[in-house]
Amino acid sequence: MKILVCIKQVPDMESRFRPNGEKTWYDESDLAFRMNEYDEYAVEQAVQLKEQLGGEPEITVLSIGPERTVEAIKKALAMGGDRAVHIRDDRYYQKDPWQIASMIASYAKGEGFDLIFTGMQSQDRGSAQVGVIVAELLGVSCATTLVGFSYDCGTITVKRELEGGIKGVAKLKLPALVTCQLGLNTPRYPTLPNIMKAKKKEIASLTAAELTGEAELTATAAIYPPAKKGGGLVLEGEIGAQVDRLMGILKEKTAVLR
Repeated sequence: MKILVCIKQVPDMESRFRPNGEKTWYDESDLAFRMNEYDEYAVEQAVQLKEQLGGEPEITVLSIGPERTVEAIKKALAMGGDRAVHIRDDRYYQKDPWQIASMIASYAKGEGFDLIFTGMQSQDRGSAQVGVIVAELLGVSCATTLVGFSYDCGTITVKRELEGGIKGVAKLKLPALVTCQLGLNTPRYPTLPNIMKAKKKEIASLTAAELTGEAELTATAAIYPPAKKGGGLVLEGEIGAQVDRLMGILKEKTAVLR
């Protein structure tokens, strides 16, 4: 069995985000980066399947981005991936989901992958489109928003999270693609020995231009922070005085009290 796991390096969500000079993406100068959280569940599920099958499947990790993306790739290799492909693209943020999916599908078509894992969505864009577009381009079955996964004799059974807390169960024959989310598993922390082993694992390097020349279908016109609203009012002092002041504010500023 051959498994492909698609990951993305994204800004740490605790970072301070500011638009860049072009107003089309974030200013990355002060950002810290990490592997996309949803992709960690994808890597973990692929490694668990490999362990279930006695180590027979080969796990390939693929990521698109600038040179720093290699750090996220190395973490996925330390978690249990066998080899990796880095598609170098310094202008990755200008690619829409169609272009990203086209690059992944272009690489995957000649590799004969039986199963592809992706995150449900990326934390920076949140489009949740790349995985399903890849499945469509490759002509394979697809299930999204996984919170449960099992494999037996060429068939995967997945549990999907639906609206209103309802769960759905689907069975897919391989080849297939699935997108993973919170609740599917608990991603492992790479151990020091595995981190050292990851340094020796193959990371093939390709360029975006080698895989696709697809034009964008959706362009980012601009990004901007939401307008700032007025600050809150903090009441201090004795409780009785605070209550009196609050009552006065409610009568003056709102229609709650008349």
